[in-house]
Amino acid sequence: MAADLLRQEPGKAALPVERRGLLTVGLMIATLLMVLDSTIANVAIPHMQASLGATMDEVSWVLTSYIIASAVTMPIIGWVADKFGSRELLLLCTGGFIVFSMLCGISTSIGEMVFFRVMQGVFGAGISPLAQTVMMDINPPERQVKALSVWATGIMIGPLIGPLLGGWLTESYNWRWVFFINVPLGIVSLLLLWALLPSRPRRERPFDLKGFFLLAAGLSMLQLFLDRGQSQDWLNSWEIRIEIMLCISFAWLYIMHHFDTPHPVIERATLRDRNFSLGLLLTMMIGSVMMSVMALLPLMMQSIYGHNVLSTGMLLAPRGAGLMLTMYMSGSIIQHFDVRAVIASGFAILAFSIWQMTGWTIEMGWMPMVVSGIIQGIGIGLVFVPLNALSFATLSPAYRTEGASISGLVRNIGGSIGISIMTALLARNLQISHQDLAGHIGPSSLMGINPAMLEAAGAPGNAAIQMIDGAINQQALMIAYLDDFVLLMWWSLVPIPFLFLFGKMQRRGAADHPPVFE
Repeated sequence: MAADLLRQEPGKAALPVERRGLLTVGLMIATLLMVLDSTIANVAIPHMQASLGATMDEVSWVLTSYIIASAVTMPIIGWVADKFGSRELLLLCTGGFIVFSMLCGISTSIGEMVFFRVMQGVFGAGISPLAQTVMMDINPPERQVKALSVWATGIMIGPLIGPLLGGWLTESYNWRWVFFINVPLGIVSLLLLWALLPSRPRRERPFDLKGFFLLAAGLSMLQLFLDRGQSQDWLNSWEIRIEIMLCISFAWLYIMHHFDTPHPVIERATLRDRNFSLGLLLTMMIGSVMMSVMALLPLMMQSIYGHNVLSTGMLLAPRGAGLMLTMYMSGSIIQHFDVRAVIASGFAILAFSIWQMTGWTIEMGWMPMVVSGIIQGIGIGLVFVPLNALSFATLSPAYRTEGASISGLVRNIGGSIGISIMTALLARNLQISHQDLAGHIGPSSLMGINPAMLEAAGAPGNAAIQMIDGAINQQALMIAYLDDFVLLMWWSLVPIPFLFLFGKMQRRGAADHPPVFE
């Protein structure tokens, strides 16, 4: 039986190691670099476009190709790890990620860049789920929540510091350094993993080639239309219509195949675990909220408040402080409180922080941004780590790698869906708000501004109109952002009722014994 390959006993790690702290450092560096690369390149896109002689549509594939490659690869990480060994696969993924990061940095054409980004996404896809699995395997059950807190720090901090680090490297050195930075840090991680990383037992199971093809095609179409929908005007574009139809078709075929084949690419035993399946749903929800906020805020701070890349990163940094504070405390918190109540309070705090953002104004200082950011980080921290612990608590250790892969995939899909919806609503509400505001502008509301007088004074005749239109645009954009925040606030509260479908965790009172479930 698969569940017998690894036995988890109280006080004993499934895969004991002597230098657990050093191995954790190596895992964290690899995880952080992988997550950073999903956002660090965003601010360097204009510089890449000029350097590589690419159009805006071509250079956008630098981001899209990485996302699609990661999404396609993640579902089979569990099978590959079982077949060839988790140690071998993590070393290969880390080494490949370093090599293709260097090749991205020395690319001379957009074709080379996109190809190397695809390969970077393929190798990077396995780092996070394998690192999460190792963190759980090398720690006894009572320390796994703290271990997940450490791992989650890299997952959550990466998107926060990515734009800041990418902007600083691009402005201070060159856009190529957003990739070169991976090489020295990656080598340190690779050496630590090579020396200390244990290997999980291997187990043979057939590879579901048909299922993988259907799943990969469906995920590719999903990520493609989510990433390109806004630039192609969504359903007004035949490209997006075709991609949506193909996505639905491949998804339906995969679902039918999943229940019909004896050995699907995603094992049915993984999804039969109630806590894990519910955890996937809530992971998608928190991913959609978190990534949507992180996509909206940098643009808002630059377009509304006039901050540059570096000051924007500084204003987003308090989220990381609140996040790290609660992540490191979460292990102790769930020893004394019902995990479901902790997660529910985290979603409530997250919704409260976004509610604070709905009261922002154009004439506002930086303090409200910092305060809401700290509170938001606390809320996310109270959700992410306890939710991971709750999701994996009843899942057999033999299925951890596959579970971690699917969880990471679902989190990324949730983020992509959230960003696409919020971006589309932002553009739509901007147009609606502009039309509504412009409808209230007339001669009586110009406060004595006379275009003829401006022209007589030497200014262009349409200067007043341009000035008024600029003010309307700024106000309409602010309203559109606030409308997005209202929707995200309510969406943050939706997951709370689902928490009562989880099994209840029973605390044993002693610190050296893990919690159990009814």
